[in-house]
Amino acid sequence: MLFEGSWRERRTAAWLAAVSRRNHFRERLGALLLASEVCCVGGAYCVALASFGTARDADLLAAYLDRYLRRPDLPYDQPTAMGALAYTDSVLHGDRASHFLREGGMWLHGDDGISIYLGGIRLACAVIDECADT
Repeated sequence: MLFEGSWRERRTAAWLAAVSRRNHFRERLGALLLASEVCCVGGAYCVALASFGTARDADLLAAYLDRYLRRPDLPYDQPTAMGALAYTDSVLHGDRASHFLREGGMWLHGDDGISIYLGGIRLACAVIDECADT
């Protein structure tokens, strides 16, 4: 029900899904991120997906980036999604982010900001882990 509300409700739903490890919301989170219908919530979707930390979560983040990096007029959650994908890569020992970061890739900002967003995602996931363990 919260996923159908405004940005506040959706943001709360994403965080609750992450903290309670309700990864059955994965596809819903990915679809909502990709649709980008509501402002101020995409970052929470990215954090929730990163906290689940599976290959499917990385695929959903990569699908978002594949669509929206082609749209420089819609940059809202691109850095957060890139940080979440980089974090997921670090957990999975994957390299999905390299597709966007390589020479000629769609990420046009170099390493600018990725380390900051990666650090933020890492911190958010640590808080989620701590809350989930209590």
